Amino acid sequence: MNTDPSWDLYRSFLAVLDEGSLSGAARLLGLTQPTIARHIDALEAATGCGLFLRSQRGLIATDAALELKPYAQTLAATATALLRTASGYGETVKGTVRITASEVVGAEHLPPILARLRERHPKLEIELVLSNAVGDLLRGDADIAVRMVEPLQDALIAKRLASIGLGLYAHRNYLARRGVPTSLTDLVHHDCIGFDRETPALRAFLQSVPAMNRSLFALRADSDLAQLAAIRCGFGIGGCQIPLAARNPDLVRVLASEFDLELGLWIVMHEDLRTSPRCRVVFDALVEGMAMSIRPDSPSAPITPM
Repeated sequence: MNTDPSWDLYRSFLAVLDEGSLSGAARLLGLTQPTIARHIDALEAATGCGLFLRSQRGLIATDAALELKPYAQTLAATATALLRTASGYGETVKGTVRITASEVVGAEHLPPILARLRERHPKLEIELVLSNAVGDLLRGDADIAVRMVEPLQDALIAKRLASIGLGLYAHRNYLARRGVPTSLTDLVHHDCIGFDRETPALRAFLQSVPAMNRSLFALRADSDLAQLAAIRCGFGIGGCQIPLAARNPDLVRVLASEFDLELGLWIVMHEDLRTSPRCRVVFDALVEGMAMSIRPDSPSAPITPM
């Protein structure tokens, strides 16, 4: 080929990687299967690499395809970021802002903040990505991040907020049924709720409470929202953000003197977006709204005008 491959080829390549078949990629992109096949053939010709092996189970990515995948993902993120930036061009607060946050922050703290923001700026559109993984703002995975870990890249603007307290809680009905533990060692006689896969980050976070290990948990889930729901319905004892527990009078804190941890909180965006009206407005709203939402003395988490 005498020209660089078009973006369409890379988009089809990523779709086939995700779906595992030409037909699945065609449905995902709204194209025909022959079109997807032509795109893959063209990309293989342009790169000189065989990208997929045909099998009875579908298409199997080759080592070359897997090595090229992160570069294609970067192209996809950049193309999406370009469109978001173009959508908000000008002085008016309009266009799309992509926010990434943890599951609990995104589901429990952000909705009232975003509702107020949309009311004030009806031409603003929000994309909300809930993940406990740290998105790469420099790569364009999102415009703004609400993070529980300190950002280290120099090209980022970060506003640190007050830490969020984390305690052990249970529904009062569970404690009436099973009793109140008086020490961490008592937890072996209780139904505890916690993680399934122990990541390095979790291991470091829980160093101060070694009793909280995977073997202790009667319910294991890597979804923080699933854990929170289990605590609220009375399954057992688990970790919960203190401001969230304050909103539910049926949740009772236990072992406060033995389990008292803090989660850092930062609102972060790329420094190149500081002059973007839409990103600046969202950044400021998140800073003020989250500061109110995490106050343990504010059970209803009211949102003030921003």
